[in-house]
Amino acid sequence: MSISTLLAIASSKENFNTLDDYIAFCLRYLDFSTNGLQATIVSQNEPNYCFYQYRKDGQHNITRPINSSLMYPAAGADSIKNEFPRILDDVADLSPEDENARAVLQRAIYTIQQSIGATLDALPSGKSNTARKINGDLFERLMRLILVRIGMDCRSGTVRIPVLVNGKPEFEMTYQHDLLLFRESQLKIIGSVKTSSKDRLDKIFIDKFLYSRLTETDIPHIAIFLNDVQRKRTRKENQFGINPTFLPGHFKGYSVKLNPLDGVYYCDIRPNMSTDEFLKQHIKTIDCLLCDDLAGFMGKK
Repeated sequence: MSISTLLAIASSKENFNTLDDYIAFCLRYLDFSTNGLQATIVSQNEPNYCFYQYRKDGQHNITRPINSSLMYPAAGADSIKNEFPRILDDVADLSPEDENARAVLQRAIYTIQQSIGATLDALPSGKSNTARKINGDLFERLMRLILVRIGMDCRSGTVRIPVLVNGKPEFEMTYQHDLLLFRESQLKIIGSVKTSSKDRLDKIFIDKFLYSRLTETDIPHIAIFLNDVQRKRTRKENQFGINPTFLPGHFKGYSVKLNPLDGVYYCDIRPNMSTDEFLKQHIKTIDCLLCDDLAGFMGKK
């Protein structure tokens, strides 16, 4: 399969209505990447990242950074096709000791979404905003499908918020949210799903602050991010590295002075999120949401 054929599929969100649709596309991309790339470029500053360069039918474009320690190769297709769905079906029974299964969750979600994002990187440069919009929308849909697969009543859309004054509703406002999780028709979690926190972090914190103040409630707000890295060109011609896009100072400031989020989850977690004492209290890998935290948020523990 060529990159142009894959691009035609990835460019239409109508092709991704089920989790099986996502998995099937990912497997096609992995098969293509085995022999269909012009080159694989290793990041100069963090060599666990690489960039794929396409041939002529992909405009010779260079993709976003790919974390090779998370991205499955074609040889890992079975983990995505068979293990991943099976683990999702048994996710409630996983413990912190089930490291292999948790790694499959993290790597499969990352690989599935990056196969879409990397494909969209083959679009002409003038369509980068279109690619960004499609990729973001498809990541939101992927996470909703995963949450539904594990038994959650998960939706997206607007919620009507009664604005309380002295404990009485005076009028209503509407808010658009990526994730709305319900239990027995009662809203339990509000979530944001973004491919990156870049230019979005402040809004997520402010949304929780405003919602809590307007409704006088304390509904948990969570954020799910794919990664926080972007490509940069080094001083040497035709060499590339990565730049982190996460702003730890902003995250700490909003958490301390505004309000902390109830959970922040990454597929591709940055090293400082695991070493900085403050950050590692607030930021976890995506498997922790699915295996550990959801039950507590939903009132099932």
